[in-house]
Amino acid sequence: MSQKLSYYTNINYKVEVVEDKTEGGFALICPELKGCMTCADTIQEGLKMIEDAKMAWFAACIEDGILIPEPTEAACR
Repeated sequence: MSQKLSYYTNINYKVEVVEDKTEGGFALICPELKGCMTCADTIQEGLKMIEDAKMAWFAACIEDGILIPEPTEAACR
């Protein structure tokens, strides 16, 4: 079933935050969305940036006809 971009952008996916202790900043990763990640200086900045990364990731999958997985568990924000 093909869904629209707005459907996926309204779903909460798990976001993991990993501190880069060597170079500073943080990496934010959506483990259920293979390859969807971003890096930022602060967690707050990263949370905004991961939303943009997810939107671009979803749009690319929809354009290419790639199945987008639903979250496997309830995600917290």
